[in-house]
Amino acid sequence: MTTRDARKLSPEALEEIRRRAVAAVESGASQSDVARLLGVSRKTVGAWVRAFRRSGEDSFRARTRGRRPGEQLALSTQQQEWTIRAITRGAPDSHGLRADLWSRQAVSDLVNREFRVLLSSATVGQYFARWGLIDEALLKDMMRSRIATIVPQWRATNTEPQWWIREAKVAWIVWSRPHAPPPGHSRNLMNGFRNHFGDVHVLQAISHRSVVLFHAQLGPFDAQQAGRFLVRLRHQLNGPLNAIVCHWPTEHHTMLKEWSAPHEHRIALHLSKG
Repeated sequence: MTTRDARKLSPEALEEIRRRAVAAVESGASQSDVARLLGVSRKTVGAWVRAFRRSGEDSFRARTRGRRPGEQLALSTQQQEWTIRAITRGAPDSHGLRADLWSRQAVSDLVNREFRVLLSSATVGQYFARWGLIDEALLKDMMRSRIATIVPQWRATNTEPQWWIREAKVAWIVWSRPHAPPPGHSRNLMNGFRNHFGDVHVLQAISHRSVVLFHAQLGPFDAQQAGRFLVRLRHQLNGPLNAIVCHWPTEHHTMLKEWSAPHEHRIALHLSKG
């Protein structure tokens, strides 16, 4: 006889089969015989009997099983992997989406188009944290700390810095490598499998309205690619841009010199020392 998986039974059916199994064993039948007759494993019957002797009638009522890793997620593991690879292959417009950079909304649009799964903004944010692709909390902390450090200095002198474009949008920028997280950070989809997704680099920006925008690719960015990111950021924010760099790899600092003065695209870049 094929052994059935008791976990797949309805709560009512599971309660009934538990009662029958315990009653039979308590009447003198062996656990092996009961398991064979009911089509479950002897180990399962033994667990039911022990639970009854410990808790009585309460043991018959089925309890909600805890969620296993990956269960009850809107996207399967395969769909999540596909989405990450799509993000690292190009900007949203290269996938036919109407956006210059990736955001919660752009990822939601991509997933909805490909898998007919509608993700809320909050759910996409949870996937970002689960994947480890971007760190929204870190961006917000950096933005707040730079505001707290820089703005009081400007107010004290009543002057704006020379690099500042008056009335331009403001964004704080980070260059990260998510598969190589800081020491002590927990595992996620990006770093838990070493280089499963390749040498992923991400340029992340958070606007003055706390909107997170980013571009990801395999391998480090060169000066042209970094400049293109800034232009796309300016387009998506729809106005001149004051870009404050909060973190940038030391070995790639030279490319920032090309953007030290207001750019022809109305972009001013500033390397924060805060």
